Amino acid sequence: MRISKKYTLYIPKAIAKAVGIREGSVVKLRVEDSKIVLEPVPNPFDIALKGPKYAKTTFEEFEKESEEMQDEVLK
Repeated sequence: MRISKKYTLYIPKAIAKAVGIREGSVVKLRVEDSKIVLEPVPNPFDIALKGPKYAKTTFEEFEKESEEMQDEVLK
């Protein structure tokens, strides 16, 4: 793999797919012991939609909780 004049590096498709990087993905770069480490930054929306769910709340429960919190704040 070579670096271009403008320091551009193209990631091989198989490697990008293996770590979930696609066009538009955000990545973090850092130097670790003279090595460049590229780490994908998860999209918060993907995590919210596809990630594990820890609680089940109905809309009615959410609405009731919201109304109770508003009552406390407005008192």
